Amino acid sequence: MRSPFSITPIGTLCSPFKEKFAVPRQPGLAPSALAYLDLHDEANQIEAVRSIEQYSHLWLLFLFDQNLEKGWRPTVRPPRLGGNERIGVFASRATFRPNGIGMSAVELVNVSQNNGQVTLTLRGCDLVDQTPIIDIKPYIPYSDNIANAQGGFAQAKPTPLDVHFSDSALRALSQYPHQAYHQRVIAEVLAQDPRPAYKQGKEDDKCYAVRFYVQPMQILVVAVEAFVETPPHC
Repeated sequence: MRSPFSITPIGTLCSPFKEKFAVPRQPGLAPSALAYLDLHDEANQIEAVRSIEQYSHLWLLFLFDQNLEKGWRPTVRPPRLGGNERIGVFASRATFRPNGIGMSAVELVNVSQNNGQVTLTLRGCDLVDQTPIIDIKPYIPYSDNIANAQGGFAQAKPTPLDVHFSDSALRALSQYPHQAYHQRVIAEVLAQDPRPAYKQGKEDDKCYAVRFYVQPMQILVVAVEAFVETPPHC
């Protein structure tokens, strides 16, 4: 049955995560990462976000735009279950969904308008750069934070790994004026162990490259057993 409904994105998110690999699997796992939401077309009005600063956090509704053409799957293999056990798609937050819609709770840092462009500065996003945003809703603590809620197989927050930077990686970071910020975001992302689920907790001598940011800030980091370095070639 064809639906008469259609959805038009209200904005686009500019985030530090330039590809799906290593994007935090849930919001807030890389709490230092800043992202910028530019509103589009009719939504690009400062009146549309009037009084939004009274909320510390927002819900973003977005499209899994990189997966839409691949269709959806009735069962999925969540990484938290090792990538082997299948569960129903509606019992997960998997990206392959019937309508390709996701939701993410993020911290609101700032609202600005420059040359007619309304931008929301956000913190703690788990979205790929250029993700289409289809709606924004305030996070309401008394109703959205349910103290006795059960989280199924994702009840507990993942235990982060220790991330260390080699001298060569620190020298690369020192070229940029916001070294501490970039180092903190990289460490928070890699601490979640972005490798495939079946690799986690095992010996692994493979090199993994993670791409963050855009020019002029672009750093290649390599994680081997939770150790970060910038080798001459990989």
